[in-house]
Amino acid sequence: MTAARRHLVWDWNGTLLDDLDLVVRATNVAFASAGGPVVTADEHRVRFRRPIADYYAEMLGRAIDDEAFGRLDRIFHEAYRAGLTSCALAADATAAIAAWPGSQSLLSMWFHDELVPTVHTYGLTPHFARVDGLRAAVGGGPKAEWLEKHLAELGLDGREVVLIGDSLDDGDAAASVGAACVLYTGGLSDPARLRTSAHPVADTLTQAVALARTF
Repeated sequence: MTAARRHLVWDWNGTLLDDLDLVVRATNVAFASAGGPVVTADEHRVRFRRPIADYYAEMLGRAIDDEAFGRLDRIFHEAYRAGLTSCALAADATAAIAAWPGSQSLLSMWFHDELVPTVHTYGLTPHFARVDGLRAAVGGGPKAEWLEKHLAELGLDGREVVLIGDSLDDGDAAASVGAACVLYTGGLSDPARLRTSAHPVADTLTQAVALARTF
């Protein structure tokens, strides 16, 4: 690791937290409420994208306005919360966190007030200089603006940072602030899609950290 990349920002959902099955179940509850199809895990990984309203519109076959998305988002999160205790960390999450020699933080697009106690429940809070989630009533948008705010609160320039996440949106967010990014194939995105990006791709979190240390 060079001095230029001394801080690691972790994504949460689909990266440190292994919640793909729960996300798919909750998505199907939301789709069912709108008369939509049942999506498989593989199909979700291929089609999912941000803004999430665009993904919902594709799957439901109609335009999704703000009101409709707000309703679907609430239904999704109610189902997600109901199953959250069934989720475990990724198999090598704690080993990967321990393998990074610099400072670390966590940024998620899950609601901040729920994220912070959940991360604490898994015993990870002491590892992070800062834990930030979404500070908005409805989510679904890109991560870039939130990463910019996260780094500003930490007093960091993007050129000092590597982000590890499981989506192309993570890569776009990192690029928007000049940060490096490693994409993880074990999460919510199809690995083939991740490999079309300009970012290095890892199949495990410990491999992701090893790649992050090369920047």
